[in-house]
Amino acid sequence: MGLAKSGDVASRCSAYVDGLTSVIGHAGRAKPLRDYCTGLMMPCDRKSVEPMAAITAPERTAAQHQSLLHFVGQGDWSDQQVLAKVCELVLPSIERHGEIEAWIIDKTWGQGHPGQS
Repeated sequence: MGLAKSGDVASRCSAYVDGLTSVIGHAGRAKPLRDYCTGLMMPCDRKSVEPMAAITAPERTAAQHQSLLHFVGQGDWSDQQVLAKVCELVLPSIERHGEIEAWIIDKTWGQGHPGQS
């Protein structure tokens, strides 16, 4: 199995975020959701809104910080609908390799992990 092309990864990520956008309600939340998800995947020491704002909108960090704070703090979407959408989007890819026996989420990936810069 070869490595995915970066364009493939970007389009799959975009489709995933678009799917989440469909369940968070107001269309005005789409950009903050996209920025928040982008910030989560960017290489920064802390995954809080302040460093995420600096990475996702360096030319307007203060305004981006406020936007992300509002998005996270005023999120009145249904957690159950978001989780159901995540499962709908993610589980088929995971389960195509067989039944899930364990699901381990390791927050240390990329923090000195071999092969990571």
